[in-house]
Amino acid sequence: MRAAILHAYGAGPVLGERPEPIDAVHLVEVTAAPIVPLDLLCASGTSYFGQQPLPYVPGVQGIGVVRSSSDVAAGTRVWFATTAGMRPGDGSLAEFCAVATTDLVPIDGELTDAAAAAIGTSGIAAWMALTWRARLQPGERVVVLGASGIVGQVTTAAARHLGAARVVAVVRSAAAADAALGGGATQVVTLADHPDRTTLSRRLIEAADGPVDVVIDPVFGEPAAAAADALGPGGRLVNLGGAAGDRTDFSSATLRGRSIAILGYTNNAITPARWAGALGSVLGLASAGELKVSHVIRPLTECAEAWAEAGRSGTRVVLDTRA
Repeated sequence: MRAAILHAYGAGPVLGERPEPIDAVHLVEVTAAPIVPLDLLCASGTSYFGQQPLPYVPGVQGIGVVRSSSDVAAGTRVWFATTAGMRPGDGSLAEFCAVATTDLVPIDGELTDAAAAAIGTSGIAAWMALTWRARLQPGERVVVLGASGIVGQVTTAAARHLGAARVVAVVRSAAAADAALGGGATQVVTLADHPDRTTLSRRLIEAADGPVDVVIDPVFGEPAAAAADALGPGGRLVNLGGAAGDRTDFSSATLRGRSIAILGYTNNAITPARWAGALGSVLGLASAGELKVSHVIRPLTECAEAWAEAGRSGTRVVLDTRA
């Protein structure tokens, strides 16, 4: 089968031939596979998962149809996850992929394969961070850091759907502001216009029309510290990543005086049933027109160029594995 194959750490994969998986519990014919930050991290050779045996096929998630299975009907449309780059074995950037039972989620056919692939685990993280960790309630005020990213785009739309009174999207540049407003944000705050922590915190409160109840944070660093300062009594900040820095500081007096909660989130902490429920909810929003994730489609034959594009672009790159 054709596949994007990684032969050396620190380099991108190249198109090649790989044996088709045999003796798979579920063999999926892949139709669309996104290139996500975790793929890039694992292929760099510097991830906390360590270096896996080379060569391997990257791709930690994808969309496809079941070709053969012990208990799922052939032809069933599915979203699936893999451990490529985290454990030995191949991933989704190929024509076929072997998938474990716990990593297979049947989905309906209302959304295009590429659109569903672009959402994937980012959508799961956004939905669960809002509903499970932050326990968002209707009428609350929400700040979304990193709102131009995929997690941020999903969070913005999901927060509005779940009844947030105000959704403040925080972006790096004015170029991203219109997209955030079109994606459901009530107000947009641009980091470039608010360079220091105090100014940014005050602007977030102003944009939210009062102290903030929930912050969804895929960036951490100084933006997270400023957003924490904007939280009101009982406010919750849920961190999903560290794109702006791995460390920051919070005032003990602020945390104690307002009974603020600083929470972490990872998709690895939830059950397969919750994965499936969250994915179904987010794909449902997209099918209903309430969510549109920015993405581009590239053919598998251009996997090397697509990989480089994914590394420098804020737009999700999805491979059409049939092209």
